[in-house]
Amino acid sequence: MPHVCLVGLSGFRVRESEMGALGMSLPGLHDRAQAIAALPPLGLLTLAAMTPPHWRVTFREAPSVEAGLVHSIALEKPDLVAISALTASILEAYALADALRMRGIRVVLGGLHVTALPEEAGAHADAIVVGDGEVTWCDLLRDAEHGDLRQLYRPASPFDLREAPLPRFDLLGARERPRYTLQTARGCPLACEFCGASRMLGPFREKPLANIERELAAIKAMHRRPLIELADDNTFAGKRDQRALLELFAKSGIRYFTEADWRIGERPDVLEQLAESGCVQVLFGVETMELRYKGMGAKGASIQRVMEAAQRIQEAGVAAIGCFVVGADGEDYESLQALGDFLQEAPLADVQLTLQTPFPGTALYRRLRDSGRLLPDRGWESYTLFDLTYKPDKLAPHALESAFRNLVRMTFDHSSTLRRQEIRKATWANRQQQVDVAPGKGVAA
Repeated sequence: MPHVCLVGLSGFRVRESEMGALGMSLPGLHDRAQAIAALPPLGLLTLAAMTPPHWRVTFREAPSVEAGLVHSIALEKPDLVAISALTASILEAYALADALRMRGIRVVLGGLHVTALPEEAGAHADAIVVGDGEVTWCDLLRDAEHGDLRQLYRPASPFDLREAPLPRFDLLGARERPRYTLQTARGCPLACEFCGASRMLGPFREKPLANIERELAAIKAMHRRPLIELADDNTFAGKRDQRALLELFAKSGIRYFTEADWRIGERPDVLEQLAESGCVQVLFGVETMELRYKGMGAKGASIQRVMEAAQRIQEAGVAAIGCFVVGADGEDYESLQALGDFLQEAPLADVQLTLQTPFPGTALYRRLRDSGRLLPDRGWESYTLFDLTYKPDKLAPHALESAFRNLVRMTFDHSSTLRRQEIRKATWANRQQQVDVAPGKGVAA
């Protein structure tokens, strides 16, 4: 029986030591980092479900790559090792792949970074998968079994989510997870300049409700009332019946966190059922207060309109998390001070701050590369969302790094964190009220 070992490089990474220490010292940042690090790699679990039954499948989550990991994988004598990694951990993936190949074990690499830079990745693997892995996975395994692996596997068309199998959640083991992952849609209809996930794997697609219902049931079989993080870039952006999706979530009794466009705050068809559906938090991209990225479309509205929408989301009983990107062209001390002042008073249940990061495959990466603005001493391990990798247009690199750390300290200091905690408490009190008066439930006594 042939054996494939699936390895996901998990964990949260920050290169710059001062930023890393700061993140670990601020509860809000630390908690979110821990939550992200614990998310199961849904892509690998999906490929496991598509693996022919005569193959043996094993699965490993690796927060880091050490000699012990290489040795333990080699002891199992797999016929093939498939590794998935993000840009910040891709050098670790290459090191793992090189070490395994030195022992005569064949390796395949895939993911967004590999899709963006196939030639680079190909130097470290027997085969690479570009784009949606589901389309070519069975062909790759057949070739591996016959000793005839091709260097490159590229799908002829995007994966049809109607064909999505039930992920192999059983490979996660019996231990209950703090969060599980489920995907209801892939990509995003917008094309923000800095975003790679929106277009690199093909057009925006939505998964049928029947598939979602099956995955919800599988997760609930492992955890009585799980918290699910939807692996969507923009959950409510499509043309499907959103009420039917929300009703499906409500029926399942789950709680979930998702990412969406702030404009759901202007959509009664979503807001009326959002809390009842089990949605606890929605993260949406504000990106910048004054500066604008290409491709944002109607999402790039005034900050007043965005905050009014956020307040409506919270009035519906769901915590609104505003995501801000620091370092767009035009950023200077004045704009950073304005952002800091704004966040001290912003009516948001929580905030996410990241540095602009030009991930390979994005329009932003191409623009900064072609203009010679990528910092030559910052390798892929710096592409973490919290480390600077390019030359700002108005500030020196060290000045933006220092200003970003100060902004993080100010935004996540004790008093600011307490203030947002109170907003969350009030929001979730609203949530209970919204659920109690939902149609057919009557008013709570």
